[in-house]
Amino acid sequence: MRDTRFIAEHRGWPLTKEQHHQLIGWSCECVRHVLPLLDGNIDNRIINALNIAEEWRKGNTSVWEALNAAYSVITAARDSKNLTEIAIFRAAWHAVATAHMADHAPGWAEYALKAIIYEGKSFDEERKWQDEQLPSEIKELVLSSRDMKGKAWNSSFQKAQKLRNKLRW
Repeated sequence: MRDTRFIAEHRGWPLTKEQHHQLIGWSCECVRHVLPLLDGNIDNRIINALNIAEEWRKGNTSVWEALNAAYSVITAARDSKNLTEIAIFRAAWHAVATAHMADHAPGWAEYALKAIIYEGKSFDEERKWQDEQLPSEIKELVLSSRDMKGKAWNSSFQKAQKLRNKLRW
């Protein structure tokens, strides 16, 4: 069920245009933060998706173009065999799909954190960094949404850790 706090004001719900723009900007910034995990082998579809998301935030492109970029990165995720790359493709997908539905914004964080897990980096440090980037106007919205999804996300993170441990040996 959708969290109605993420539905746009022009549809009769509480999310302002400014908050929507902040969500997509924060999402893109944080996906870019995990790109170094790819050691310079960054697929152009990720960069394109993030650029289109930023252009949407500035009012320079349409939701339709953002959705096309989202489809491009999710298709790339299905084709990849690299767990870290798959997680980052999915994070980029959620970031750009935020133009269409703002409740995608917290989803990118789950996949960015999975990429961190797959690379054996600090989950807690990344989560802290993500939280520090949150604009104050959307902080409570995002953090409370995360709390609501806590059990499912924790299960997802545990599965990622088990998979990483299995593949390491």
